[in-house]
Amino acid sequence: MRCIPLCVFLLVLVTAPARAEWYSEAREKMGTKVEIQLWAGSEAAARPLLAAGMAEFDRIESWMSTYREDSEISRVNRLAAREPVKASAELFGVVAKSLELSALSDGAFDITFDSVGKLYDFRSGVRPDADAIQQRLPDINYRHVLLDPAALTIRFTKEGTRINLGGIGKGYSCERVIELLRKAGVTNALVNAGGDTRLLGDRRGKPWVVGIRDPDDGQHWVTRLALEDEAISTSGDYERYFDEDGVRYHHILDPKSGKSASGLRSVTVIGPDATMTDGLSTSVFVLGPERGLALIETTPGYAAVIIDAEHQVRFSKALRSR
Repeated sequence: MRCIPLCVFLLVLVTAPARAEWYSEAREKMGTKVEIQLWAGSEAAARPLLAAGMAEFDRIESWMSTYREDSEISRVNRLAAREPVKASAELFGVVAKSLELSALSDGAFDITFDSVGKLYDFRSGVRPDADAIQQRLPDINYRHVLLDPAALTIRFTKEGTRINLGGIGKGYSCERVIELLRKAGVTNALVNAGGDTRLLGDRRGKPWVVGIRDPDDGQHWVTRLALEDEAISTSGDYERYFDEDGVRYHHILDPKSGKSASGLRSVTVIGPDATMTDGLSTSVFVLGPERGLALIETTPGYAAVIIDAEHQVRFSKALRSR
């Protein structure tokens, strides 16, 4: 008689439906921490989706990383000054989007920055001197990159030119992972890579609340935004930097000078596509407050929050109306 309640209890355990909830995974990839959160019916359903998302980050890094000699972009950098180099449709497309952003931002966004950028080592506190910058500065010009859409080739018109997708690649990766999850039937998710985040849907009936940090204190926020099914990217002088003699040297370089851009502390851009928000946040940072906000105001669907050198917070018109 005593085994009957126990049997019933075990039967309930076995037949109880799995509970839908949030599942997440975070790893070090692409030189930063990447994270995926998603809503799924069970852990058994969530784990393959999280693994597929992480594998997508790995796949993109395998052809985009300039630190890997066997990557596709490294092959382009080795050969394109001598001959047109056949590229995959994916690399060609991201480079083409980058050149569009360069034209849109009047050269503030420029993937050829790496010709000088590779001379900096922010972890070790190493920077090039003025002579080294001047020697390499003529190599920086997005117009040195020629694309042939029919042949899918990339060519450089100047020896010494290199391309680096660090100003757009993480946003692109987040966008691709979200698209993969969407096609798999996921309706609510967050994908983050460093300062770039792509949101899918809302947070189960509530908006996602994303904070914009104080550039001088990562524990405090200057404002918070309620977002749904949008991308948000932040570029700041506190991400990769070192201070020397009262001067901050950070990774967001002005292509026209080869030096760290000044005038702003952080730029956050919100919009429908993470590839664009990533590139635009870099562009606005380099352009500065007035020209940067003017760029955002003429780019439909996008909005921005900027914090200038005096710690003043400014909002684009679209955000002020929200």
